[in-house]
Amino acid sequence: MSKNVPQEIEVRKLQITGGSTYVLSLPKEWVTQNKLKKGSSLVIREEEDGALSILPPEMGKPERPEEAFIEVSPKDNPDALTRKAVAAYLVGYNTIHVRAKSQQQLHSRQRNTLKTFARRLLVGTEIVTDTSTELTLQVLLSYPELSVPSALRRMCIITSSMHKDAITALKGLDRQLAEDIIATDSEVDRFHLYIIRQLKMAVQNPRIIKEIGLTNPRDCLGYRLITKTVERTADHAADIARNILLLKKRLDEKAVERIAQMSELAISSFEKAIESLFKREFDTAEDIIERTKEIISLEEEAVLFSRETGMEEITNARLIIESVTRATEYASDIAEIVLNLTVESIIG
Repeated sequence: MSKNVPQEIEVRKLQITGGSTYVLSLPKEWVTQNKLKKGSSLVIREEEDGALSILPPEMGKPERPEEAFIEVSPKDNPDALTRKAVAAYLVGYNTIHVRAKSQQQLHSRQRNTLKTFARRLLVGTEIVTDTSTELTLQVLLSYPELSVPSALRRMCIITSSMHKDAITALKGLDRQLAEDIIATDSEVDRFHLYIIRQLKMAVQNPRIIKEIGLTNPRDCLGYRLITKTVERTADHAADIARNILLLKKRLDEKAVERIAQMSELAISSFEKAIESLFKREFDTAEDIIERTKEIISLEEEAVLFSRETGMEEITNARLIIESVTRATEYASDIAEIVLNLTVESIIG
């Protein structure tokens, strides 16, 4: 053992047998502790930093959380019950049992609220038990089936489409399209919750980072921030739609034109920011941050022209303009996160 090596580290020499096979002996204490013997299989995994991890077979498998049991009384608020189930889903439980206390029965409103929420917003979740005393949710989707990057890309496609539809609805004062946009927001929320679940599980068990489609632990924080930003961007598209529903007449044509120009800048920046993330392009992200500064002059003109519509519509017009502006700012926020994730590409 080297004099400069701490006591807990043991240095062993690499040997070669048969002229081409390299062999490294393992500490007897470790073999005994893990109940290994001659012929036992081991998992060898190369880590991100180039190190090799040697694991017993059971440690090489992804850890699956145990079942969660939530007890409720008929008087419990259905929304509070839903939040408990969502919390269990987000931390990674694959089976969530909601049971009535003391052999009582679940209130029909509790069951219906939770079932509706699970079907609408929990990706890969099925209701496998539905009785008067118990409701069981089972998460059936595994890591490789829908990676974090794939789920995020779907979120972004839906979000971009929502904003484009919002401008179409504004130009034609299309109330049906506005209502459709509001309903679509739940699709973004579904993927948002799913990604949070995957990232939380990766933080708890770093061995699954590559299985969920990422490369290193630092990506988890970056993707968590970006996912929330995308979700907020979609929320603003829904807010635009809600304010369109409140309009009694079309906005001034010049105001709509400026808002459309703002939206085009916002969504093109948003889409490019996401592509810079997937392609790991530092320079593209930097360009997006500079480009989003153009929104200021367009915003001022849109506000000015909106006054021509009439006093009764000014508030809704200003809120629509504010939502478009926020979408642009969120694109810049995403680009800044990409800079942090790709900074090594510009460091010599």
